[in-house]
Amino acid sequence: MGRPDPGGRRANRPGRHRSRAPPDRCRRSGRRARRGSVVAVSSVSKGLGKVEVAVRWDPSPTGAPAHDLDIIAATYTEDAPQGPPEYVVHHDSRAPDGTINLNRDSRTGVGLGFDEVMVLELDRLAERFTRVVVGVVIQQGEGRLTFGEVEGTGYRVREGYTDLAEGDFGAVAPNTAVVLAEFARDEHEEWRMREVLRGFGGDEEDFVAAMGQLHG
Repeated sequence: MGRPDPGGRRANRPGRHRSRAPPDRCRRSGRRARRGSVVAVSSVSKGLGKVEVAVRWDPSPTGAPAHDLDIIAATYTEDAPQGPPEYVVHHDSRAPDGTINLNRDSRTGVGLGFDEVMVLELDRLAERFTRVVVGVVIQQGEGRLTFGEVEGTGYRVREGYTDLAEGDFGAVAPNTAVVLAEFARDEHEEWRMREVLRGFGGDEEDFVAAMGQLHG
């Protein structure tokens, strides 16, 4: 099993810029998370509803094997809040009830904007689900590929026009996977987010098994 390990250059790619929230939305959300910061809970007072997690990276050099980063979401119930997960959404899969979907899937990083996008409709999840952990894993081909060897990485977590978290994977450069954020119900049954950014050095199967126990 991999060992938890607390962990480029961003090319100027057309169409990749940070959106600014409309003034009224900014007032509702209070403040945006600083780049790469750790946030105890989301600042959206009414709790989170529909959240988008997006990841980007640059293609591998010409002639080299493709760089393929995948977003993974693992769901947990009140009976087993730290695992094993009730179900996992990644690659071409989706939640059985349609609440978590991978809307954009890239295997190369070629293109403009964010290369991979997952949408989580937290407010539609059944009451028995109390926690969702979202991570990113690098598909391993020839040899071992780490975040430090992938150029132009970046992530963004957003609800509507409000950015809840954004940054890159420089802090987990020696790792092959990372827990990006966790969403959990608070005492009022509202969904809140905590940015984690916790690196992991094992393969995808071991990462999925450990996701529920990797905290920031």
